[in-house]
Amino acid sequence: MDVGIEGLTVTVAGARLVADLSVAAPAGTVVGLVGPNGSGKSTTLRSVYRALRPSAGRVLVDGDDLWRLTARDSARRVAALPQERHLEFDFTVAEVVAMGRSPHQGRLDRDSDTDREVCAAALRRVGADHLSARGFLTLSGGERQRVLIARALAQEPKVLVLDEPTNHLDIRHQLEILALVRATGVTALVALHDLNLAATACDVLYVLDDGGVVTSGSPCDVLTPDLLAAVFGVRAHVLEHPVTGAPQLVFSTALDPEGTL
Repeated sequence: MDVGIEGLTVTVAGARLVADLSVAAPAGTVVGLVGPNGSGKSTTLRSVYRALRPSAGRVLVDGDDLWRLTARDSARRVAALPQERHLEFDFTVAEVVAMGRSPHQGRLDRDSDTDREVCAAALRRVGADHLSARGFLTLSGGERQRVLIARALAQEPKVLVLDEPTNHLDIRHQLEILALVRATGVTALVALHDLNLAATACDVLYVLDDGGVVTSGSPCDVLTPDLLAAVFGVRAHVLEHPVTGAPQLVFSTALDPEGTL
C-alpha cells in the first residue's frame, strides 16, 4: 500500500513538534527518516501508527485517511515497532506473537487454527521459530527484536512502521533486522540514527530538522557533505561501498555552532 503524509502538524502542550511535513512512501518501498535528535522523526511515526493525533494534515494509506478508520481497521493495515516497548510479564514468545492477531479477532475469540498458522509462519520468517516456548524476558536484544517483528507480521499489515529498530543491537543484528524488514516486501517507514545503515537499507531518505523536511531523495542524492554539515553539524567524506555501491560516510570532525572547524 502507498503511504502519504500530507501537511502533518503536531502540537503538544503548546509546542509545535512537526510543522507542515509531507512524506510519500510508494507501495513496497523502504523509506527512512533521518535527522538530528529532536528533528521530528519519532513524532511523525507516532502519528502514522496512531499514538499521537495530528493537529493538522492527514496520514493516508492507499488514499484512506488513517485517522478516520476504526482502530481495528487501522491495525489491519499498519503494524508498528515503537521505541517504547514494555512487556512487564514474562509471556512466552508464542504468546507475544499471538498478540498480533487481535485486530483479526473478536473480543472474546480464542486463537483459531488460522491464527496459529499465521503466527508460526511469522516466527519462521524471522528465523525465531525455535524460540516459541521461551520466555520473552529471557531473550537477547536481537532475539527480542525478531520476535516483535514477528508479532507485527502476524497482524498481516500492509505497512510497517519502525522507530529505531536497531537500537542497542550489535552490528550483526542491526544488519539482520534491516535485511528482514526489506525481505517482508511491505511498505516500511523507518527512523534511523545511523546514516550508514539508512543508506544501505532504504530506497528513499527524508532528512528532517526542526520538525520539517529539509530534503528527500535517494541516499546517493541526499547524503552529501554539504547536507551533513548543514543539518548534522559534522564534516564527512562520502565514499562508495565496494559491494553495494551505497554511499558510506566517514566522519572526521564536528563543526562548531557557527558551522566552522
